[in-house]
Amino acid sequence: MKKMTSLKCLNANQLKFLALFFMLLDHMWATIIPGNQWLTNIGRMAFPIFAFKIVEGFYHTSNFKRYAQRLFLFALISEIPFNLFLTESFIYPFHQNVMFTLLLGLLVIKVLDIACREKTWQRGLLALVTLIALSLLATLTMVDYGGMGILTIVAFYLFRGFPGAWLGQLVSLVCLNVVFFQGLSIPLTIFGWTYDFPTQGFAVFSLIFIWLYNGQKGSRNPGLQWVAYWFYPIHLFILYALFYWR
Repeated sequence: MKKMTSLKCLNANQLKFLALFFMLLDHMWATIIPGNQWLTNIGRMAFPIFAFKIVEGFYHTSNFKRYAQRLFLFALISEIPFNLFLTESFIYPFHQNVMFTLLLGLLVIKVLDIACREKTWQRGLLALVTLIALSLLATLTMVDYGGMGILTIVAFYLFRGFPGAWLGQLVSLVCLNVVFFQGLSIPLTIFGWTYDFPTQGFAVFSLIFIWLYNGQKGSRNPGLQWVAYWFYPIHLFILYALFYWR
């Protein structure tokens, strides 16, 4: 048991900045360093870590309302840089930034948490309806990762704290990112058999880093929190500027 505990070497801040680094690699592949497939493969690991961090943030925040408001504020701030990064246009209604995904996921697990604590059929029904409604909303409004993103956050919430949590997390991410995923894929040949492996499937490897999380926050410097929030819109705008104004 002590040996397993010693392997948990990443605190919350380190995990967060690792996810930011993975995201940066993915976005660099999409703009200034095209053609390097390995960049986006590594970048696929970013979102599950962010999803995991949303759940951890939910449990550790002292003010849920302020937490949700902060996500909503930066979703609004990030939308124009995201649109510019994606399409060179200030307005693009067909794809919304990932901050909206994280916010919707946070709202879903809030309702789920109330249902789990009160244990009434009314709350259970409300939680189910909320999960379905906000997952559909995420899909219809085309937020980054859509309903799959919401379900990823919910999976980390549902399996948190269980002895076999790692298995539930693994099965959930394989289902969401490999089995049910439709999108870009790369051919893999194993023992003479070729399989089209979804690029999104590399997201499953994020669990390696999530399982190394030790439950500690790390530095208490509040500036680190704001750096993480501001990094998203700022890096999108910088990459847009470098790519489109070169």
